[in-house]
Amino acid sequence: MSESDPHAVLFAILDDLNQEEQRRLSPAASLSVHAQRRTTEIRRGHRQAYALDADRILHSRAYTRYIDKTQVFCLIANDHITHRVLHVQLVSRIARTIGRFLHLNEDLIEAISLGHDIGHPPFGHDGEHFLAALCKKHGLPPFQHNIQSIRFLDQLERKGKGWNLSLQTLDGILCHDGELHAHHLSPLPIESFIDFDRKMAAKQEDPSINLQPSTLEGCVVRMADTIAYIGRDIEDAIILGLIKRADIPESCRTLLGDGNGSIVYTLVTDLICNSHVAAPGSEHNSSDNHIGFSESIAYALKELKEFNYAHIYLHPQTKSSMPLIQKCYETLFESCLGCLEKNGADISPPPDLLIAMTDSTLGNQTPATMARDYIAGMTDDFFLKQAKAAGCSVPDKR
Repeated sequence: MSESDPHAVLFAILDDLNQEEQRRLSPAASLSVHAQRRTTEIRRGHRQAYALDADRILHSRAYTRYIDKTQVFCLIANDHITHRVLHVQLVSRIARTIGRFLHLNEDLIEAISLGHDIGHPPFGHDGEHFLAALCKKHGLPPFQHNIQSIRFLDQLERKGKGWNLSLQTLDGILCHDGELHAHHLSPLPIESFIDFDRKMAAKQEDPSINLQPSTLEGCVVRMADTIAYIGRDIEDAIILGLIKRADIPESCRTLLGDGNGSIVYTLVTDLICNSHVAAPGSEHNSSDNHIGFSESIAYALKELKEFNYAHIYLHPQTKSSMPLIQKCYETLFESCLGCLEKNGADISPPPDLLIAMTDSTLGNQTPATMARDYIAGMTDDFFLKQAKAAGCSVPDKR
């Protein structure tokens, strides 16, 4: 390596890595050299574009807060129950395995996976519903965690500068919804951030819109999201005594297996074998490419999802603390609004998300918007601490 200019060597290796992508990846894959950013970055680094996105997400403050965010089960004094931070890591590993076998860009897959749930508020999907109702009450669009993920990463982090992530990464995060069941997915490409902003505005206006990822990598992450949680939630529910393994529908046990390991292996294997992605070196016909399951496995997965909803997600024990949590949301939102009228003077410690963002392109934010962003960024424990300080009765861990 040259002592006078070590970066020259790194940039030469970077050029080789980018050329290698063109040789070894599918012509339908998202090449690092095609990554688009809102703002052109003058300083050239030696990391490939999507690897840089993954690093930026990993080093974000919002990612750090994953450590204490509910996945499904909250207020459980058991360290073996899945938290959000483990879920996103599972999604990343599963999605990268799929992407490797389909010759897609693993760096982009990792970036989307790590960032896809960053906008989740405290206490999982129930918290999302509570915050959505409060947003509507105060004249804001209904809260959606995927849109909030974009808001954190693109607009709020770094005191309003955002991380300047690529269009492809942000689109995959926006379109990751693993709650929606799909037999297969085909990408719907977009050309620019203008298209992306229109797409996000449409979703904000109508949360029922089923957004299609613009890349095959985004399609892989969306499928991997379901694969990562479906069996893991069953294992957690068995540990907590909500269900027994024998309760899993027989047809699902026959086709998918009765444990997380077999379920993940079966789903990943089926997805790889039944997806169609152009092979490296072949001609690219975008209409032929899709990520999907076989018909029988897709049906079994749908049946297993319905089982999970009926016997796990809607189980009375899973919902037992939610009335108190909802009250905490309502009280804390109103408390935040009151504090904002006093310029945040009564909030301790001073929340970063409420500090004036002088470098932000967002302009002046309404108190309701700032209260939403502040609460959405909280960990479960910090939420309970702030709610208690605001006068709420808070549930205990059990």
